[in-house]
Amino acid sequence: MTGSAPLTAAEMVQRLRGELDEHMAVERQLLSARLAHAERLGDLGWAEWHLHSGESTWSEHAYAIFGRDPGEGPIGLRDLVGHVEPQDRALVDGLLRSVVDLAEPGQAEFRIRRRGEVRNVRAALDPVVNGGRHAVHGVIQDITSRRRAEQIASESRRQLLEVRERAAEQQGVSTALREAIIPRLGTSVDLPGARMEVRYVPAGLKDGLGGDWYDATTMPDGRVLLTIGDVSGHGLPAVTQMSRLRHALGGLAMTGEPPDKLLTWLNDLVMHRFEETTATAVVGHLDPLNRVFTWSQAGHPAPILVRGGSAVQLEPPAGVLLGATLSEKYERSAVRLRGGDALLLFTDGLVERRDRDIDEGVALILRAAATLRPQDGEAALDRLIRAVGGPNPEDDTCVLMIVLPG
Repeated sequence: MTGSAPLTAAEMVQRLRGELDEHMAVERQLLSARLAHAERLGDLGWAEWHLHSGESTWSEHAYAIFGRDPGEGPIGLRDLVGHVEPQDRALVDGLLRSVVDLAEPGQAEFRIRRRGEVRNVRAALDPVVNGGRHAVHGVIQDITSRRRAEQIASESRRQLLEVRERAAEQQGVSTALREAIIPRLGTSVDLPGARMEVRYVPAGLKDGLGGDWYDATTMPDGRVLLTIGDVSGHGLPAVTQMSRLRHALGGLAMTGEPPDKLLTWLNDLVMHRFEETTATAVVGHLDPLNRVFTWSQAGHPAPILVRGGSAVQLEPPAGVLLGATLSEKYERSAVRLRGGDALLLFTDGLVERRDRDIDEGVALILRAAATLRPQDGEAALDRLIRAVGGPNPEDDTCVLMIVLPG
């Protein structure tokens, strides 16, 4: 009878130690990956400066925040002031004196210049003594996007106040707001590589404006930003919130970021700055060169594609109502258009009525859209609205028809 010799106690300890080391190595690797992921999500990094030796250690994302090559090594604690914009250097110098000389934790917000662009940074520093070694631990976060969003919201409020003053002078707040916030209602708009027809019908054909809105803007890179949305409510409160959202989205769009990122930022603004506001929206970019429409949605009816005598509603990417939650992601989708295609963007006032199911309204609009004659312009949209029952007596209706030349 043959078999392996039993392990000695020393061999068993050695094997267990090896297995434990292997397990700990895996755990360290997993922890490192999780920390790196958290840094990217929060746009933050950590740093450690040893005061006696002068040695410094930075996490990978700390280098990214400063736009610094890891091969250059970390910036020394005393040298940090030199990398701050001149207006904020006294603030950072005071923070370092408090942390290093007085051993008091502190934090400050300041500006740096990364590859020629000014960025807003927040740093929280803590003095640490461990085994007689004095060090400063720091967490650094890039908060540029947050500050820009706040500036956009502030500018939107300023513009809204100006519009209100003009409206009072013209003795018609709603009418003036409609002209200032959503121009060219019921007109044709020439866009790069496309033509757009717009039809806005207030609830019950009454003069005024609710929470429905749209925008069509040519971006610096040549793409066309197409947006349509609906703020809950009616009257001046809905107009006010609609104006803030529309202007905020217009400012955010200048970053050139894709639609899902724009809706994520817009939802963050609604959740934190626009109290008791909910809204739906479709945001998309139309590239006139390759005729691709890339879009995202926030609880809004998906666009309808009209092509060759048929009409289909596009499959919507994931996206929830603006102002509902911060935990759900917005996704994006894309469709390649052809010459002669028409794309319909609309608010739910077109298809939703008190006396019928919304699916019935969508079926009606799809049948009507299949017989659409885009070359008829505004008349085509008028026929479309009549086909689904005419103006909605309880909700505004906004419809965009984007036509690509054959």
